[in-house]
Amino acid sequence: MTCAACSARVENVTRQVSGVNTAEVNLLAGIMMVDLADSSAVDTIIKAVNGAGYNASVFGDRAKKEQPVTNQNSMFTRIIVSFAFLTILMYFTMGHMVGIHPPKWYTGSENGLIAALLQLFLTLPVVYMNRSYYSRGFKALWHRSPNMDSLIAVGSGASLIYGVIALFIMANAVGNGDFETVSQYSKNLYFESAAMILTLITLGKYLENRAKGKTGDAIRKLMDLAPKTATVKRGNDLVEVSVEDVKVGDIVIVRSGGSIPVDGTVLSGHGSVDQSMLTGESVPVDKDPGDKVSAATINTEGYMEIRADSIGEDTTLAQVIHMVEEAGGSKAPIARLADKIAGVFVPIVMGIALVTFGVWMVLKGDISHALNMAISVLVISCPCALGLATPVAIMVGTGRGANLGVLFKNAEALERLHKVNTVVLDKTGTLTKGQPAVIEIIPGTMDRDSLLAVATALESPSEHPFARAIMSKYGDKSVTAVNDFKTLPGLGVSAVVDGIQYYGGNLHLMQKIGANVQESASFAQQGMTPLYFADDQGSHLGTIVAADVLKEDSVDAVEAMKHMHLDVVMLTGDNEKTAKAIAQQAGIDLVISDVLPGDKAGAVANLRAEGRNVLMVGDGINDAPALVTADVGMSVATGTDVAIESADVVLMNSSLMGVSKAVALSRATIRNIKQNLFWAFFYNVIGIPIAAGVLYPTLQLSPMIGAAAMSLSSVFVVTNALRLRLFTPKGSHIARARETDQIDMIEEVNADMIIKVEGMMCPHCKARVEAVCRAVAGTTDAVVDLQEKQVTVTGTADLELLKKAIVDAGYEVID
Repeated sequence: MTCAACSARVENVTRQVSGVNTAEVNLLAGIMMVDLADSSAVDTIIKAVNGAGYNASVFGDRAKKEQPVTNQNSMFTRIIVSFAFLTILMYFTMGHMVGIHPPKWYTGSENGLIAALLQLFLTLPVVYMNRSYYSRGFKALWHRSPNMDSLIAVGSGASLIYGVIALFIMANAVGNGDFETVSQYSKNLYFESAAMILTLITLGKYLENRAKGKTGDAIRKLMDLAPKTATVKRGNDLVEVSVEDVKVGDIVIVRSGGSIPVDGTVLSGHGSVDQSMLTGESVPVDKDPGDKVSAATINTEGYMEIRADSIGEDTTLAQVIHMVEEAGGSKAPIARLADKIAGVFVPIVMGIALVTFGVWMVLKGDISHALNMAISVLVISCPCALGLATPVAIMVGTGRGANLGVLFKNAEALERLHKVNTVVLDKTGTLTKGQPAVIEIIPGTMDRDSLLAVATALESPSEHPFARAIMSKYGDKSVTAVNDFKTLPGLGVSAVVDGIQYYGGNLHLMQKIGANVQESASFAQQGMTPLYFADDQGSHLGTIVAADVLKEDSVDAVEAMKHMHLDVVMLTGDNEKTAKAIAQQAGIDLVISDVLPGDKAGAVANLRAEGRNVLMVGDGINDAPALVTADVGMSVATGTDVAIESADVVLMNSSLMGVSKAVALSRATIRNIKQNLFWAFFYNVIGIPIAAGVLYPTLQLSPMIGAAAMSLSSVFVVTNALRLRLFTPKGSHIARARETDQIDMIEEVNADMIIKVEGMMCPHCKARVEAVCRAVAGTTDAVVDLQEKQVTVTGTADLELLKKAIVDAGYEVID
């Protein structure tokens, strides 16, 4: 497939096969995703596509990794040979225009036949090297599905055939001594037009393919992150093996600076792990025994022994790569207009060219002029740009999202997200940490230490979240055995400690045992829950106050959303007072409280009924229906599998800053697609009439200029999409911006500083350089590209200070 007309043809023939529900072609990736009602239809689909003039196979059946390199090398050879012969041809045909005169045996009407034969012989190698345009183009015409190759084949072929016919006329004229006819035709042979068209189109395709190759950089970089070997414990020995040979349950050793080869659990040791390549988090995360680690993350410091839980295709990295590939290969709804036009574009262009030829024959009666105009119309038309406008931006956008820790499951989610104007945040586990923490200790009849000793002893057997909060912070206070422990449903717990009966629970429990406790209304107003303690005599020993606290960056995340003109709503089952207290802390104005788990979807539906475009962000099983009901569902990767499965977008970390990143990236991608589509349509709307001669004689486009313009249009579209690789949302730096009262629109792109660094050789070097750059005042982020040997620094840091920090770390800065 070479253009949008090709993809439209392949989709049409596939949809006509019985058992096919939907078929979507991604021209950029060269793949088609088919939804089948009957799997036995696969062979029929392949036969239908092959019958339409293309070659199809089930994805994975052919070694696709080798094809891009082979194709590029072949195309480069074609360009070199074509330009070599074209240069000589242009010397003879147009050298006199720049003061370079050909030899005497070439000039003059008496040598006209020699000149014509020489031009033909110089053109034939160019035609031969680029014969694929003719084979594909005329094959598509034969199957009544003309494409871009058909336009090139007909345009350059018409020039070539006209030249050959003119050559025979000249030969006949020489035999009759009619040198006036020889002179007339020798000046209008068009051999150089045929050669120039083929050469420039091939050059344009080469540049386009090189640019398109960069659109998959994000996926390739993710693949390159996976280490090739692992150090495994086998008995008492440490053995270095290929990653493919690691088995589930193996003990993997990861030293400082090493890349983790598997998803696993830390058994012993400690590490500071850089997870930025998966989660987008710039700060390394400490890992201790019991913590989970992911393949391809880097242990920047420490030593760990890790049990392999998931390997190969089951690792988080492999799943991320698969998700990015699927999203990049899917089709956004915005592409449908371009697809409809592409389906009829080439036949319409060929019709316009035919009409152009006829009109100019009537107006001037000059077949040479009419043919020149018609050929210009054919070669300037570019369905390539139309077909590439959407998929290149989608592929680059989803790849950049993966770099930022935002995974789009499909292109439709990426498009819908840019229309969102309301963000609904689940409270527990999404806006808050989801785990209560001890906020305050208020002694009663007991002093603080005695109260904590009783509380930890009483709560140690309990599995209640508040009990775990107390134990995680003060567990070492428990110094005695617990007897006759009982859970009192809806009330609390009781147990005998040192022969005394103690109780811990809510106000209802205290009232039931007759303890003299008065609840303070301020607790509920501040979103806190008091846990009261008393003995069997009704003495109030004291109160421990716990609360599910906000995540560290929730306030900044909410503010970032507001600055993107998004309405933020908190959805929770808490009572109104508690809900408003948490919302006030987070800076949220709209609260929907007292919502039962089963009613969350209804609350989202009500917001949509008000005309809002809703993004629902959640993490729990009870959030799944709401995620599906919203215009776009977003889950944090720390959430349940059900929530992640139900969501359209997945944040690879628990930070809500990813929400503004995702929306900003969606807006930037859709803006890029619209720019591409505008250029593709504008180019053809302006170019085709001019090529047809509507401005003649003021302006006339030659076929050669048309071929160059056609090539450049595709290169422009791909290059414009590649700008998304530089996209950096400023939402993650909202706190710093707030301090200086200079909060910019989040979706704008930062002007990054790129510093070339010599001496970086491994992931440890990468982590080291990133760390020293981030330590420089004013730096908000630093990302190293080992392949390009450079570090991209975002922020307002002084360039000289950055260079000094890198040099002091033992590396060389290249100016």
